[in-house]
Amino acid sequence: MNPLLTVRGAITTGFVAAVVLSLLISPTSFGELSLARWLHIVSGVLWIGLLYYFNLVQIPALAAAAKDKGGPGGAAITRYVAPRALLWFRWAALATWFTGAWYLGRSGNFTGAFTLGLGGDGVNYYQLIIGIGAWLGTLMLFNVWALIWPSQKKVLGLVPASDEEKARARKVAMLASRTNFVLSIPMLLCMGSATHGLPL
Repeated sequence: MNPLLTVRGAITTGFVAAVVLSLLISPTSFGELSLARWLHIVSGVLWIGLLYYFNLVQIPALAAAAKDKGGPGGAAITRYVAPRALLWFRWAALATWFTGAWYLGRSGNFTGAFTLGLGGDGVNYYQLIIGIGAWLGTLMLFNVWALIWPSQKKVLGLVPASDEEKARARKVAMLASRTNFVLSIPMLLCMGSATHGLPL
């Protein structure tokens, strides 16, 4: 069976290819820290990719569909696309946070990052920069699970809600998502700057 015909098959094939490639290139350097960083990057790309999809594609498309009185409307998106996208979105957010915490913990930087590098005699700039990114990611994770997902369950009809509650939930979800979109930009700057020496 062709693994590319299913999502699970494609994901499995991608992970197997990455592990094989890593082992071929450097069989002794693929340890726990490498695994933590790699899983953090993969889950982060999925999370932020879906965040950008929601803000740049789905929200504007649903607004256009609502204005198009003779068009097909947004029912297909809200019934088939949004629930699946939100499933991957919220679990990718959680996986991103936990793999990042795992990486920081195993590298001895968890406390330093969350105290913004101020725990020693001077400022640890790696911990300061990665810590700002980690705090932004933590706030974004909170928004996903405490604001966006509970609101979207009402909007999508997964939990009972009046029309007024749905309208309020739609606004909360959109504003929380837009906030995460804004926060993701400096968060990504911090994540890249901490390890790749970008000027900050």
